[in-house]
Amino acid sequence: MTFFEKATLGFLGVSVLALMAFAASTPIDRTAYAPQAKFLPPEAVPQLEASGGLTLRSIQRQGGGLTVRSLRKTFSTVKYDFDSVQAGDGDVPPLFLVSMPSDIGRIRVPEQRKEIFFQTVLPLILKVNQEILNKRRRVAALAVQARRGVKLPAEDRLWLAAISEQYKTRRNDFATLLRRIDVVPPSLALAQAAEESGWGTSRFVREGNALFGQWTVDDDEDGLLPRRRDRGKTHRIKAFDSLLDAVRAYTRNLNSHRAYRAMRSQRADMRKEGSPLNGLALSRSLTSYSARGENYVRTLRVIIRANRLHRLDGARLGDKVVSLPAEFQAKPSI
Repeated sequence: MTFFEKATLGFLGVSVLALMAFAASTPIDRTAYAPQAKFLPPEAVPQLEASGGLTLRSIQRQGGGLTVRSLRKTFSTVKYDFDSVQAGDGDVPPLFLVSMPSDIGRIRVPEQRKEIFFQTVLPLILKVNQEILNKRRRVAALAVQARRGVKLPAEDRLWLAAISEQYKTRRNDFATLLRRIDVVPPSLALAQAAEESGWGTSRFVREGNALFGQWTVDDDEDGLLPRRRDRGKTHRIKAFDSLLDAVRAYTRNLNSHRAYRAMRSQRADMRKEGSPLNGLALSRSLTSYSARGENYVRTLRVIIRANRLHRLDGARLGDKVVSLPAEFQAKPSI
């Protein structure tokens, strides 16, 4: 054996002895740890907004934005009549605007402005509620399997982990998930959108699609600085890429924040009783949504009653893809 070979074997022997000494002096942690993964919410998966409906992004890029006149022409083309929908005589076309018409504030007749506002926002609310119901059905089905002792596939376990994180619940807490993953009645969502956005005319909705006036203190989130923010306050009004994103964030807020626990409990009671979800009744639980408290709730109830919005709680989103003239058809954005 050469000197080099002896030296190599000696080095390896010393290394093995060192590793054994280190292992003996270090206690073994027998706890099993799950990998620390960050789950994207289901909505984060890139999708075309035109999927299952139409988006008017292309129109809004022409001439500085979508106008009330072109929007009325669009509604007429797809036979979207708000009175018929409110009377229960027709479905709501799957037509999803990216932003409010730029000149909605110039409509002088309040009733006409309200109608355009409701026609614009209602399809968005129905689409988001449809998304929520799809999640709710999947959670309910998985809960049944779990109660039967069926081991859930890895795909379902990962999906449940993502949903639990999104709705701020413990993993596999099906009861809490079903309490939180539920729809917001259109009457309530429309009333809040109208009040928070000034019927679509506020700076926040015009510049940031902020339909519901949600706050953010996160520097990583887009937001608009209030011009009359109280001294010492650091919040901004959360901005969104589209009105649809704003509606999604609003429903997640009501369905997960501890301030709205009473609303969720009342909604769950309606479910147990087999009663339709009542936006007017649920509005009483939203005193924490605004610093105005009870006065804010009274305003919502006036809006719901005066505009007969309770008739829209049973509105349905049509499943037929509408056809528009060439000048109105949306082109996929790059």
